[in-house]
Amino acid sequence: MKRVIITVIIIAAALAGIVFILNQNKAKNEADTATVAIQNAAVAVRADTADFKDVNTQYITNGVFAPQQEVMLSAEASGKVVRVLVKEGAYVKAGQTLAVIDGDKQNVNVTNAQATFNNAEAEVARFESAFATGGVTQQQLDQVKLQLENAKNNLKSAQLSASDVNITASFAGVINKRNIEPGSYVNPGAELFEVVNVSTLKLKINVDEKNIGQTKLGQRVKVESPVLPNQTFYGTVTFIAPKADGSLNFPVELEIKNNANNDLKAGMYGTAYFGSEQAVNALVVPRNAFVGSVSSNQIFAIEDGKAILKNVVSGRSFGDYIEVVSGLEKGTVVVTSGQINLLEGTPVEIIK
Repeated sequence: MKRVIITVIIIAAALAGIVFILNQNKAKNEADTATVAIQNAAVAVRADTADFKDVNTQYITNGVFAPQQEVMLSAEASGKVVRVLVKEGAYVKAGQTLAVIDGDKQNVNVTNAQATFNNAEAEVARFESAFATGGVTQQQLDQVKLQLENAKNNLKSAQLSASDVNITASFAGVINKRNIEPGSYVNPGAELFEVVNVSTLKLKINVDEKNIGQTKLGQRVKVESPVLPNQTFYGTVTFIAPKADGSLNFPVELEIKNNANNDLKAGMYGTAYFGSEQAVNALVVPRNAFVGSVSSNQIFAIEDGKAILKNVVSGRSFGDYIEVVSGLEKGTVVVTSGQINLLEGTPVEIIK
């Protein structure tokens, strides 16, 4: 009996030990799970620090060069192309003939219209003589005069149609595209030649609201192109949009005189430099620190491992950096990537 009691006590002690160990493991697992949950709640972000930097006060913006003049010349008469007088890349003058369409049909129309006009003219002369002697009435004379006027208009229309067989350049420029060959048949409206004038170009850029106040019509602006690193051009502000786009940028156009070799081409990227190159010391943050866009004037700062939304007043734009007039202090760590996942007080983890 005594042995049985001892056995029972041993078994009970073993069971109690097993239960104790299981409870300890459960508590440890719950603690580890809570720790992982806390760690996983932190949002991974990239960050930078608000700091004073020596920055260039020039406002720099990029755009694309466009030709001052460009036109697609189309056929105004139908027929077979009998001659093409220019190639792609050729320089042409205003009024120069580029191609000729078979004008036999148009010439026949001119001949017929000319004959009708001559007959109407002779008819009027006869009626005027008859009217002088009382042979016809005023009404009859007026009727043949009207026929003469109609014949004159028809002749002019036929002559204009006949001239449409000659495709001419409307301004001096370069043939950028040629869509026809001798023997091609064209209809009115068919696109034949693209003529481009790049002796003067337009640079279309956007100026933000912080700098549009200093941009004036007629202002002279330095312009460069990355594909022509050793050349500097100067443009004149010819257009300032009266209304901003959705990003609070104002479309602006500069007119640039090309050099003698026409090195600037339409479609190239260009950079415009507004103002002087004077350097100033300003508190700045990266442009991508702003939530959405610079115009939002909101930035997430990181304090005690949490994201805190700051309302700031942005100042001048210095390319990739934006001046902060108020709302931040030097040394404030700001989020530069990952803002879309943040709310006020969200735990964050800075990644490199």
